[in-house]
Amino acid sequence: MSIILKRNLRSPRLLKQVVACYSSKSGDAPATAEVKTIPKNLLEDKQTAYLQKENGVIFDKKPFKIHLDKDKTYSWCLCGKSKSQPLCDGMHKNEFLKIKERPIRFKVEKSGDYWLCNCKQTTHRPFCDGTHKQPHIQAAVK
Repeated sequence: MSIILKRNLRSPRLLKQVVACYSSKSGDAPATAEVKTIPKNLLEDKQTAYLQKENGVIFDKKPFKIHLDKDKTYSWCLCGKSKSQPLCDGMHKNEFLKIKERPIRFKVEKSGDYWLCNCKQTTHRPFCDGTHKQPHIQAAVK
């Protein structure tokens, strides 16, 4: 059995991942198909996160799974310096570090487990979009 992962990058706001499982006995016919969408930040249009073009330093080369509640506002660390990754602990406020990046505030549509980006290079902040799989990110963190 093999798994094929395809990405639809036409819409930067809604990144879809389609996973199709193929059985080696049946040839090329898909046995099952599952569509996964990257969650939407409900505060995306109410903040200026899109104005921060820079990405923070790479903290880790894999995402972090965390349980998030529906009606709670979270702050995702963009600078990569927080001691409580992937959430912000205010480290960017340290005037001696001269950090330009500010946290990304976000809410989720429903309570549940989510994968947050730890490489800080995602284009779908704060959610992981698979960017950490790129060779330059894998090589950056040992």
